Amino acid sequence: MTTPPATLIVVDDDPEICELLADYLGRHGYRVFTADGAQALHALRAEHTADLLIVDLMLPGDDGFTICRDVRKHSDVPIIMLTASADETDRILGLELGADDYLGKPFNPRELLARIKAVLRRTRSTPPVLPAGQARWVSFGNWQLDRMTRELIGLQGERAALSGADFQLLQVFLDHPATVLTRDDLYALTRGRDAPPLDRSIDVHVCRLRQRLGEDAQHSQLIRTVRGAGYVLTAQVDALT
Repeated sequence: MTTPPATLIVVDDDPEICELLADYLGRHGYRVFTADGAQALHALRAEHTADLLIVDLMLPGDDGFTICRDVRKHSDVPIIMLTASADETDRILGLELGADDYLGKPFNPRELLARIKAVLRRTRSTPPVLPAGQARWVSFGNWQLDRMTRELIGLQGERAALSGADFQLLQVFLDHPATVLTRDDLYALTRGRDAPPLDRSIDVHVCRLRQRLGEDAQHSQLIRTVRGAGYVLTAQVDALT
C-alpha cells in the first residue's frame, strides 16, 4: 500500500516565501498549504490534520511563539520554526514552547527539505513501529511509558502525553540507562546529524523533559547532569509484559 504524501502547512506572511516553499516542497512530493496562524490552528482541529508545521517567528498579530504555544495545548504535530533573528534567546524560547527544530532566514530550501525529512522520521504523528523484541511498556523511576501512544503514567495514575521531540529524547535515555551521554551524543541520536558549534538546544530539551517528569531541573534525580560531561538516566529501566 502506498504511503500518502505528508501534509505541510506553511505559516508565513511573506507571499514570496509561501509561493517558493509551496512550489519547491510540492515538487518533492509533499502536500503544501499556506495559512495564517488562525487558519493553521483551525486545520489542526479539522478531520484531516497536518503532519508538520513550518512557522515564521515574526508574524503580524499572533507571532510564532504564540502559535507554537497554542498548538501545543492540543497537538504534538512537529513544528519547524523559521526566524530571521540572530538572537539565540528567541531560538531557545521557541524550543521551550515546543518547536522541534529551527532554521534561520535566509535559508537554502534544500536544507529546509532535509530538516523536514529528519523531523518527520522522528516525529510522524502515526504510532511508531516497534522493533522486534522491544516491549511496548517500560518502567523507570516512578513512571511507566507506553511507547505506542507516547504516554507517561505516574504512580498516582497521572498521565502526560509527550511531544515527538520529548519522546525521542526520552527513548534515547531509556535505551542507554546508567550511561553518560554528551550533548553531541544526544543531538546526533535524536536529530541524525552533528550538533552545530555552541548549540545549546539539547539543554533546553533536557530541561523540558525533566519538567514532563515532574522534576526540578536544578535537583533532578532521574536525569542527572554530569558536570563537564553530559547527562545520565539514573533509574533502572524494566520491560513490562
